[in-house]
Amino acid sequence: MATAKDPTQDAKLSLDNQAKDTEVASHHEFRDPYGLSAEEQAFLDNLPDKVKKRALSKLDWRLIPLLAFLYLMSYIDRTNIGNVKIEGIMDDIDLRGDRYNVATCIFFAPYCFFEIPSNWILSRTKRPSWYLGSLVIAWGIVMTCAGFINSYGGLLAVRFMLGLTEAGFYPGALYLIGRWYTHKEVQMRIAIFYSASAAAGAFSGLLAFGIAKLDGTAGYRGWRWIFIIEGIISVLGGIVCFFGLPDSAERSSKWLSPDEVKFLQLRKRQSARAASRSHLENSHEGENKGFPWKTLKNVLLDWQVYLLIVIYWSNAMPNYGLKFTMPSVIKGMGFTSSTAQLLTIPPYAMGTVSALVSSWIADRYTWRFPFIVFGQTLIIISYAILFAYGPTVDSRVPECYFALILACIGFLPILPSTNAWAISNLEGPTKRAIGLAWMITLGNLGGVPGSFFFKTEEAPRYPTAYASSFSVAGAGIVAAVCLELAYSKVNARRAKKSEEEIRASYTEEQLEKMGDRSPLFRYTL
Repeated sequence: MATAKDPTQDAKLSLDNQAKDTEVASHHEFRDPYGLSAEEQAFLDNLPDKVKKRALSKLDWRLIPLLAFLYLMSYIDRTNIGNVKIEGIMDDIDLRGDRYNVATCIFFAPYCFFEIPSNWILSRTKRPSWYLGSLVIAWGIVMTCAGFINSYGGLLAVRFMLGLTEAGFYPGALYLIGRWYTHKEVQMRIAIFYSASAAAGAFSGLLAFGIAKLDGTAGYRGWRWIFIIEGIISVLGGIVCFFGLPDSAERSSKWLSPDEVKFLQLRKRQSARAASRSHLENSHEGENKGFPWKTLKNVLLDWQVYLLIVIYWSNAMPNYGLKFTMPSVIKGMGFTSSTAQLLTIPPYAMGTVSALVSSWIADRYTWRFPFIVFGQTLIIISYAILFAYGPTVDSRVPECYFALILACIGFLPILPSTNAWAISNLEGPTKRAIGLAWMITLGNLGGVPGSFFFKTEEAPRYPTAYASSFSVAGAGIVAAVCLELAYSKVNARRAKKSEEEIRASYTEEQLEKMGDRSPLFRYTL
């Protein structure tokens, strides 16, 4: 027995000495259980750039367009109530008083509270395509059923079920993007994905304009056809998700070469190490059975999440209110219903351009803060114009319509930057999944008061909506400044100690468990 032990002990001592020599020899290329081996690093170093670019391009085309299309349909289905508002539903099911506002608001009750469990389920499943595809089909069926309601109670039931079935998709899609891409690549992809909401604002008006022409077909009103046809499109999109959405590099050998698979497996760990992060990208922190209550507690007590939520509110409150009401606001300027549907297109088109350009610059310089403040500043200016000219909106049409365009230019860059900030600074897959869901949960609660900003009795002037919106945007600027200063201060404090000093004070296991609280971790600004 003794002779069987000695070689193993000698080998272990030799490996320990090699690890210590490697750690001392290089400050930047330390080794850890989840880092890259010498063989893996050599593979990445020697892999031709054209192979790397080809793999990333294949991933981009496989993942982002499909997620963007599904989010487009998600956003159309949740906001098309604004389109049908001017197509007869108000009279057909007696949406008097605040009933319309309640119907828009009730969506957020299940939508907000199902996001955390949904993202936890997604983080544990091996087939995200099946899970997300099922959600899409479910909300498509609900949306189709909305075309057959005959009462206010039926509308409330449909809106509630729509919120329940849509809840998991948005945080789930963000989680998938964060799992596939490095922190220097993530915002542009999120912007393309999120721009689907702007496209939804533009396309839903055009789609509603066309579908409403079916008014009277088969005895159904135009607003019913809007619900039915848009719901069927979502069901078809969910079916495509089962077969088209990539689950992982390991399951992608049908459209990736072996070298491309290995490259996509290793690149996130390489990026994490280069950024002095805590190497949790491939850890098994979430593999224990049962819900990760300790991780949830860490998220609930994390100061940065709540500043991110305030920033989220600065977008959600005015944004949702306007999305549900923009066709009515434009109609109040003196346009017909059909023209109002079409005039919703330019504001969202300009917002899409704004989101893409700002996100490209933000990824290039890995800096999120200025693009959030830029968007919030434009929101303040736009709503100040609408508040000032609202009482005479019919004689100030150019100014007020320009303000709507300016508002969308401000709205669209905020959430891609906020989500990219969260993905970069919530370290570890389980914390990132739960943290994103928690941020989006509380952030989307801003849609509840936002749904009541635009009061029917205040149309077409809406003074409460405009005053509330630019006030909330101001609070978002304060939160963004506080978060930027806090991140900078923490990074400066952690930079005072060298890596050798830190590793002498903590074990690898301790550093891994700390996540973004590790002294090796640096926050992205």
